[in-house]
Amino acid sequence: MLSGLLKFILGFLLAITVLVGSGVAVALYFMNRTSIPPARPIYANDSPAIATPASKKTEAKTTSTPKAVASATPTPSANPTETPEALPPGAYKGRVTWADGVSLRAEAQQDAERVGSVAFNEQVIVLEANQDKSWVKIRTEASKQEGWLKIGNVEKVEQ
Repeated sequence: MLSGLLKFILGFLLAITVLVGSGVAVALYFMNRTSIPPARPIYANDSPAIATPASKKTEAKTTSTPKAVASATPTPSANPTETPEALPPGAYKGRVTWADGVSLRAEAQQDAERVGSVAFNEQVIVLEANQDKSWVKIRTEASKQEGWLKIGNVEKVEQ
């Protein structure tokens, strides 16, 4: 009789130990998974090493065209220094201050279609603001892409 009761108690304690141990293991697993921040997304304009389909087409066109034979007379070359574009009236230069970069929207609304993105510290041209001054329309200097973003994600820079 005593050995049956002892077997029951030991079996019960073993079952409780297994359940508690598996519960702790599952809790630790999910805590570990949620504490790891996700990887930062890589956009096509972040690095020149990432080729977009459009740039591949232009590379194919330039490599397939025959090279002109160099003549003895030098040809006039374009001025290597670029002249800065004149800003539209009321526009100013700025930079993105949100550390993860921002999404450009088609309209001045949070649920509007996403038309692109701008990386942290990227130079932009602020073109205009909406009526309540909560969104600004910007143009990126690198890709000339335009879109709307929240006013707090960009700051004016001195030229």
